Amino acid sequence: MTTRSTLMPALPTKPDTDLMKQVNRQFVTGVTVVTALDDNVPKGLAVNAFSSISLDPPTVMVCVQHTSSTHDCLFRTGHLAINILSTDQRDVVNCFAAKSDDKFRDIDWTPGPYGSPLIAGSSAQLEAEIRERLQASTHTVFICRVVHASTTDSDPMVYRAGRFFDGGALPPLG
Repeated sequence: MTTRSTLMPALPTKPDTDLMKQVNRQFVTGVTVVTALDDNVPKGLAVNAFSSISLDPPTVMVCVQHTSSTHDCLFRTGHLAINILSTDQRDVVNCFAAKSDDKFRDIDWTPGPYGSPLIAGSSAQLEAEIRERLQASTHTVFICRVVHASTTDSDPMVYRAGRFFDGGALPPLG
């Protein structure tokens, strides 16, 4: 049996950080707050690296930087919640994007079926069992099986190039 081997050309140098920031600003994302309990103390952070992986079984992923104050809590816990923020929750995203010892001080929330904080007023909420923790450079990718989900009629907040937008006001193409 004959096989053919092709030499791969040398890879170009990697794009610099500023270019990658420009590229990432072109991608429109939803705005989420990922939450969990750490010894019965609610913890959370704003995350835009969230995605559905599968509908059957319902599986999602979130990426969290190792240096986040919530990272270790998420690494230890078995469940987390993903709160998809509504257009009325600018104060919530600002709170969870900032560094603070008590981000939940002024936040209205209830525990999900497995205890993860579900933030009132969110456009949608998921609670999920963490199934895998994959190390990816400076981040951990949490692969999660959804165990609870709910939605509201509130339009979602979206983010692009450092600004927030009303996800319900986007005109359809065509």
